Amino acid sequence: MEDKLDARFQELEDKLKNMSEEDLTRVRDAYQYAKTYHEGQLRKDGSPYITHPLEVAHLVAELGLDADSIMAALLHDTIEDTDATYEEVAKRFTPSVADLVEGVTKLDKVKYTSIEEKQMENLRKMLMAMAKDVRVMLIKICDRVHNIRTMEFQSERKRREKSLETLEVYAPIAHRLGMQRMKWEMEDLSLKYLDPIAYKEIDDELDHQAQAHAAFMEKIQTEITARLEKEGIKATVYGRVKHIYSIYRKMYAQNKTFSEIFDLYAFRVIVDDIPTCYSVLGCIHDMYKAVLGRFKDYIGTPKPNMYQSLHTTVIGTEGIPFEVQIRTWDMHHMAEYGIAAHWKYKQGMSNKQLGTEETFAWVRRLLENQQDTDAEEYIRTLKVDLFADEVFVFTPNADVINLPAGATPIDFAYAIHSGVGNSMTGAKVNGRIVGFDYQLKSGEIVEVITSKNAKGPSRDWMKLAKSNQARTKIRQWFKREKREENVATGRAMFEGELKRLGITIGMLTAEEMLPHILEKVRFNSLEEMYAAIGYGGASAQKCANRAREELVHQDRQQAERLAAEKAAQEQAAQAARATVDSGVAKSGNSKKSVSGVIVSGMTECMVKFAKCCTPVPGDEIVGFITRGFGVSVHRCDCPNAMNGMSRENEKDRWIKVSWDPGSLNTYKSTIELIGKDRNGLALDVATVLATGKINTLSFNAQALPDGYAKFSLVVEVRTQSEVTTIMNKLQQIHGIYQVARVSG
Repeated sequence: MEDKLDARFQELEDKLKNMSEEDLTRVRDAYQYAKTYHEGQLRKDGSPYITHPLEVAHLVAELGLDADSIMAALLHDTIEDTDATYEEVAKRFTPSVADLVEGVTKLDKVKYTSIEEKQMENLRKMLMAMAKDVRVMLIKICDRVHNIRTMEFQSERKRREKSLETLEVYAPIAHRLGMQRMKWEMEDLSLKYLDPIAYKEIDDELDHQAQAHAAFMEKIQTEITARLEKEGIKATVYGRVKHIYSIYRKMYAQNKTFSEIFDLYAFRVIVDDIPTCYSVLGCIHDMYKAVLGRFKDYIGTPKPNMYQSLHTTVIGTEGIPFEVQIRTWDMHHMAEYGIAAHWKYKQGMSNKQLGTEETFAWVRRLLENQQDTDAEEYIRTLKVDLFADEVFVFTPNADVINLPAGATPIDFAYAIHSGVGNSMTGAKVNGRIVGFDYQLKSGEIVEVITSKNAKGPSRDWMKLAKSNQARTKIRQWFKREKREENVATGRAMFEGELKRLGITIGMLTAEEMLPHILEKVRFNSLEEMYAAIGYGGASAQKCANRAREELVHQDRQQAERLAAEKAAQEQAAQAARATVDSGVAKSGNSKKSVSGVIVSGMTECMVKFAKCCTPVPGDEIVGFITRGFGVSVHRCDCPNAMNGMSRENEKDRWIKVSWDPGSLNTYKSTIELIGKDRNGLALDVATVLATGKINTLSFNAQALPDGYAKFSLVVEVRTQSEVTTIMNKLQQIHGIYQVARVSG
């Protein structure tokens, strides 16, 4: 395996042959660093973990990115999954590399009050990092591409979860960045796990008709090439069958079978300059019958991701429609590699130019839109702002404004400026007055009618606006201009929710209770919360539910306080007795206990517990001598340990270890629960933990797409029997059908 890894790294070096020797040395150093820190870690397929960052580095290299990006790809999991730190990476390499690694690192270690809040914070971090340095997102997309390629080794639930996230978040962001090749691959592989039957049907049908497809494409390609040669036009022509997900979407959206999908083919004509593109378009329309309404000029009006091409759909002599895309070589490179083409084909362009205000205005808007927005609503509307199809409309001065499909004049007005939206009294489209709910179409000229005496936006506009940008600006206006009205409205809505839950406002405002309630709902005062509910920045129902949870929590804590004090006294007495017993045991034992573990043949060595299986006293354990980090203790049934002990080159590094019977240490144990999702399930789990006086270090809940929920708990225990007791109690919760310790 070592030889294979070195050979694969040599292939990476071959891709970097244009890099300076100094940069190559830095890349080699990053590879050795990552290899050392990931040592002993395995992927789900049993291969060394380092294979993943190495493959991500290959993808990043194919994008033509710089040495810092290659190094960050190799190191991207070290801060998250090993003992490496940001400070160490910055010192060993450069702060620039450390910033890229930190930007790619997920936020799994941070606690959030809801799944939506965690998703919003992850997206916010990625968008902020991308606005600062777009290489962060390019590396992140390469990371996801390799993960989705190797998804077959994950559980079915994990495959569906990751595939859905890829389809809803990463593929659309790749589209926004113009990275079409990676977008198509992520879409096809995600579909393979989300709807395997449909994927196989389409794939089999494409294979079955492959010969017919090839013959048709060769015929059209020959016809176009011959015509262009006759006209004296130098061009490269080739065709392809549309990718599986594109066909699937058309079948799903239009409720058609595969045999009813006709426009399966797309041809590309690549030329040297823009005038030639339009000459080619004239030839194509002369050769074949154009389909009305299916011509798009993305050269004159580029997409926000800088994509440029002429698109036209025509019908051949056989009556089969097909698409023709006409572009220059520069446009082709941009279409294939997106923003990364600046590094690959325009080496003179600096990173500062890549982060221009115009290029990444959409990133800035998305970041602005998450202010004063409830997390759940932000996640829902983000898909509209970032991922929906777009319409392109014009101002009276012929400036192009791109908006999400279905946008109204309200969205247009706020896209111009918040002042224009706030003073709008009407709108005209192509010179004709339209209503606020009119859905704009590409190519229309939109004019906003404003008045100095306008009273501001209506609350109804929130329902009519399609873009999160417009909704956010309307919400901010109400927040600023109507505070007293917002407070009154918000208080009435909140107290109505409390009444539904059987809670009075007096129960929350008690002197000893109010600070805890405010911390739970994340506001500095009740008035601030009322105002947020009033202008739409927070949900009355969610705030009331969180207040109820905190009431239950505080009541439970108060009821258990006396019992806890008594238990503490008993625990202190037991600790004193155990200390005496430990002293007796150690007097006849020359071996030294470190962290509650006796290491055979060693004294005073550093001991750490493997994160993959979190052993506790009572488990059968084994030790692994790491390079530079002491002895790592695993459970004997840990897959990493079993695989490691079977490898010939590691057998001598596995040693005997045992638990010190006199130790008073506590240990972390990770327990995973899966059950049918329902209201109050998380509260029931928390109640069992609190009632059992179980010290919980981490509590993470996750809603799964198939109506189930998964909980990951990290608890503090002294022995394996305590873990078993906790698991038995959790198993009795209604709806929970699986409770297991995490192992490997």
